[in-house]
Amino acid sequence: MTFRRNPLLIMFDFCTLYILAIISFAIFGIEIASGYVYLYGLIIVISVMAFMFRYNMYNRIWRYSSIGELVSVFRAVSYGSFVATVIYYIVIWDVIDPVPFLFIYQSSLLIIGGVRFVLRLSSDNYRKKGTGEFKVLIIGAGDSGTLVAKELKQNKHVNNSYIVGFIDDDPRKQSRQISGLRVLGNRNAIGQIARKWEVNQIIIAIPSAEREDVSEIVKICKETNCELKIIPQIRDIIQGKVSISRMRNVEVQDLLGRSPVSIDLEGIANFVENKVVLVTGAGGSIGSELCRQIAPFKPEKLILLGHGENSIYQIDLELRKKFPGLHICPKIMDVKNREGIMDIFANDMPQVVFHAAAYKHVPLMESNPEQAVHNNIYGTINVAEASDRYGVERFVLISTDKAVNPTSVMGATKRVSEIIIQTIGLRSATKFSAVRFGNVLGSRGSVIPTFKSQIAEGGPVTVTHPDMTRYFMTIPEAAQLVIQAGAYTERAELFILDMGEPMNIYQLAKDLIRLSGFEPHKDIEIQFIGLRPGEKLYEELLTNDEKLSTTMNNRIFIGSPLTRDKDALLREINHLESIIRYNISEAKQYVEPQLKQVY
Repeated sequence: MTFRRNPLLIMFDFCTLYILAIISFAIFGIEIASGYVYLYGLIIVISVMAFMFRYNMYNRIWRYSSIGELVSVFRAVSYGSFVATVIYYIVIWDVIDPVPFLFIYQSSLLIIGGVRFVLRLSSDNYRKKGTGEFKVLIIGAGDSGTLVAKELKQNKHVNNSYIVGFIDDDPRKQSRQISGLRVLGNRNAIGQIARKWEVNQIIIAIPSAEREDVSEIVKICKETNCELKIIPQIRDIIQGKVSISRMRNVEVQDLLGRSPVSIDLEGIANFVENKVVLVTGAGGSIGSELCRQIAPFKPEKLILLGHGENSIYQIDLELRKKFPGLHICPKIMDVKNREGIMDIFANDMPQVVFHAAAYKHVPLMESNPEQAVHNNIYGTINVAEASDRYGVERFVLISTDKAVNPTSVMGATKRVSEIIIQTIGLRSATKFSAVRFGNVLGSRGSVIPTFKSQIAEGGPVTVTHPDMTRYFMTIPEAAQLVIQAGAYTERAELFILDMGEPMNIYQLAKDLIRLSGFEPHKDIEIQFIGLRPGEKLYEELLTNDEKLSTTMNNRIFIGSPLTRDKDALLREINHLESIIRYNISEAKQYVEPQLKQVY
């Protein structure tokens, strides 16, 4: 359509200018030779259209035009008319009434500019309120909100959308019109406006807003039962990760109610630069994010260790594409394979180790306690002792809040892992530390993807208990905390993140249902299925014996280490191994009591 329209515009401008030149002299009764009239017509056509081409007025898509295009039309017509008039006086050398020239200028400016303005308006979806239309409310009447409104008006694929207006907290914008749409009120009026206009979808277009503001707005919006969309963060737009027109669904992290922990990796990640870095469990949610965060700091070699072939292949492929100059070394190896782990350390000599490999699913480990012990305890011993033997500079263990006063096999094995690290760390030249945090949003098998899948299937959403609470953090936060722990660690520290207030899982399920545009217990049912084996109603971040001290980051704390005599600890762990090895049929009933004796 654009290809056809430009020749039509050229012909239209040609005819408009030429006809106006002829009729202007006739209207004002100027007595000059007809040949000069036609000559002036050609002069103004050539002059004005030369400037039109100069400003690329025939290479533009007018449905996306703005005030800048109209300014270019004004300049082209003004300069062209002036040059044509000067040439006419030079050629004719006769002083006549200037009124015809002003008439030609004003008329051509009005017609040429007006036609393009009409083309621009014709692409906008200015629709009056009707029935059955998809009604949209935009929160944020700034640059982002205006761009979203233009996109919705011009996009043929959403031409059934009707924008009811803007919401903005700026009192100077109240009741004003922006892009033909009225600012209907501030955030406190969202519910009332959504009901009055029967809004179907709300778009949050404030990419520079702080997390607390977004969280508050989302909490207001979720009571409207409207589908929510959000414009990406401004830093993601600046870094080119996403475009401003790429809206996303409102995610649960927008409900965290706290700002992400701010960590200056530029200032602390020097300990991985030009070093051989090993990440175990590199194909998992945390392990793969660790690799993404470490890669920009140019380690000498990044070793991706995991026993899952597909997951290691995927992160290896991703990193090679993003960091073509990085030396990446994928290793398919199980941390339970002590001899294989020792060979990797002997051959590759890693200097920094992040140990993320672990079994993490609580109910599954209740059914397979011997595997939890082998992987989480003996796997940790293998990697930790290899680090100690081969002179690793820093070792960081990824732990969990389920290790605090554990009621599950998985939590108990992670608690034993913490004690192993702290015990070995006090007697080693390697700087050992552990990082403890809560549930990670979006990690594989976590509650959020499960809820989303259940909502997509029409329900029911299954919740264990209405009073269950959990601490949450994002995957990037978790990875950055682990990296910072590696920089801060001196000897056997346990790092803990301040994750704000715990979130109620039942409320979280209701929020996710509302954010998806449904009503809990009406459109999507919620079922309570009871606590699963090993689960607690709430998690804790500290044991009774641990005390906190601060770090340079006021959101990251150090828990005092709880250590054991290494020889005595290993004897108890070996006893646990013998129970599993020689009483495999009865292992399930013996493992947990023995774990409690260890920690």
